[in-house]
Amino acid sequence: MASVMEDPTLERHFKGHKDVVSCADFSPNNKQLATGSCDKNLMIWNLTPKARAFRFVGHTDIITGVHFSPNGSLVASSSRDQTVRLWTPSIKGESTVFKAHTASVRSVQFSSDGQRLVTASDDKSVKVWGVERKKFLYSLNRHTNWVRCARFSPDGRLVASCGDDRTVRLWDTSSRQCINIFTDYGGSATFVDFNSSGTCIASSGADNTLKIWDIRTNKLIQHYIVHSAGVNCFSFHPSGNYLISGSSDSTMKILDLLEGRLIYTLHGHKGPVLAVAFSRDGDLFASGGADSQVLMWKTNFDSLNYKVLLSRHRKRVTPDPPPHLMDIYPRSHHRHSAQNGTVEVINDNRSFNFGPHIPQDVRSHDSATSRRDQPISSLGWTHTRPREEEDEDQHERLPGGMTTSREEHSGIPTSLNSTLENIVQQLDILTQTVAVLEERLTLTEDKLRTCLDNQVLGTLQILHLFFFLF
Repeated sequence: MASVMEDPTLERHFKGHKDVVSCADFSPNNKQLATGSCDKNLMIWNLTPKARAFRFVGHTDIITGVHFSPNGSLVASSSRDQTVRLWTPSIKGESTVFKAHTASVRSVQFSSDGQRLVTASDDKSVKVWGVERKKFLYSLNRHTNWVRCARFSPDGRLVASCGDDRTVRLWDTSSRQCINIFTDYGGSATFVDFNSSGTCIASSGADNTLKIWDIRTNKLIQHYIVHSAGVNCFSFHPSGNYLISGSSDSTMKILDLLEGRLIYTLHGHKGPVLAVAFSRDGDLFASGGADSQVLMWKTNFDSLNYKVLLSRHRKRVTPDPPPHLMDIYPRSHHRHSAQNGTVEVINDNRSFNFGPHIPQDVRSHDSATSRRDQPISSLGWTHTRPREEEDEDQHERLPGGMTTSREEHSGIPTSLNSTLENIVQQLDILTQTVAVLEERLTLTEDKLRTCLDNQVLGTLQILHLFFFLF
């Protein structure tokens, strides 16, 4: 099964920050890119050709996080100055200030409905804020050291957080309680996020690892060791099939999560990579690092139009709401072992080196016969690919494990294309149905257990009364 159509290419190179680039996020319409820096400035880059960039000044210390609201009308930024600011991404640059924490604020994110913000701080707390009234709602306090990152689940019912206490915690936003703890880390947990379906969380660590947990079963399902230094950040592709990570080893790695393997290593930054982010449609991704550079890349390696596919899924009507994690899964804390059902990837398959000077537009080169790490252009580009992938290169992955050739992709019959789309939709509906059945089965088991307990209690009372009378 092929996983690659084309190689990622460097599209643009933004210069404007004067210090380390620490965070990045694309607007929902993919027309703007926001970046924050240790120079205390927030930059909004307009992605249309020859458009002006906006520099927003207001924070008095390093900017640590940035995130667009779901409708793109606001940008939230967090800073070591202990505040969060809400900006209007226009030439006016107006902002509202939240005095958020009593120590540095490490991250900020909008909920999917745009009504709430979640922040993480060195004061060991995670806080949730109301956007409309601009007020504090509640705090989540169980971490015992600095909290590096906090993220909402796609449905807003859960929050995941991680920190220097070497734990990843899962919180229920309705009960405001910690419902699970993942503790299998050899160092600080640096970043955490949910996949697009909300069924899994990924976390990165200062111990060079990337881990993906299924929060429905509380199991570690994938474990990657592909970097030679701490992993600072990562971003899920909207399809959930790929993940890009940035590390202090100066590289970015792109992982194929379906096949559980590393498919690309990208070199473009001089020094640690501190920010990576996919665009909302997955066509682009951005990176920033200690070299003050902001690079924007074209994805290319997945040609399926996920923007259309995801919009169809959002419009689909289901008979029942999806089950809540607390309704169907264990409530107790759970220790995990990295040896149980994990996938460890420790070798590269593809490598790209953009050399010391980044050109404005770099195109990929195909050299199936070149040896590993042998330069094939004056730009210092190195490209390695295993022989078994040469025959796969003409194929495209489709959902459910099906493939189609590149030639067929350009002239595929309409009827077959429609049939494949129907299969994808039916499989997704089936997944939702199984989740609902699991919920109902668990509720039935709970009711049955309650009935049995009541029967046992009633029987004991009758026996006690019998012995008392006779």
